[in-house]
Amino acid sequence: MSKNREFYWRRLHSLLGIIPVGLFLVFHLSLNFTATGGEENYNNATGMMDLIPHWLLLIVEWVVIYIPILFHGLYGIFIAFTATHNVKRFGTFRNWMFAIQRFTGVFLVIFIAWHIFQTRVQKALGAEVEFSMMEEIVANPWMLAFYIVGIVSATFHLSNGIWAFLVSWGITQSPKSQKVASYVTMVFFVLLSIVGVAAILAFV
Repeated sequence: MSKNREFYWRRLHSLLGIIPVGLFLVFHLSLNFTATGGEENYNNATGMMDLIPHWLLLIVEWVVIYIPILFHGLYGIFIAFTATHNVKRFGTFRNWMFAIQRFTGVFLVIFIAWHIFQTRVQKALGAEVEFSMMEEIVANPWMLAFYIVGIVSATFHLSNGIWAFLVSWGITQSPKSQKVASYVTMVFFVLLSIVGVAAILAFV
């Protein structure tokens, strides 16, 4: 792969990680958070999706969700297994963030594939994606732990990905701005993790 082509592939990978994948994650966790208000509240919130024509929802899901996630995930695996750490440029903390970013990226490919199988594929086979479905899934303690790890991995990957996006796109160029961005994205990580974990625990 030529350097110019790789540059643009990485830019596309970075952009899709924020828009639309990152935005969808925030929306998805926020929608799931309605489960903290009870079964009826969650079913009413998710039931709003049924008001959208099936053909239109299918197009939106593939264009806005599945294709971007597929590209971001597969190209992310390529980056993860070809990346090298840069201690001189980022220092110890940033190298840990770099390593965890790659690890969570690979793990999320597995987690998201399984989550889609348990929900969207089952819906295509006739099952109802509602409170009772998720309640049955997380009734297994191991599956509950798997989902919690998956949620925290996703929120970290997005939060740290935002930091990397700001740097690679030249938005935060100075060491001070990058430090501030680190604090802001870590606060975002904690808050979004609370929302996501509270949502999954609401099904227990």
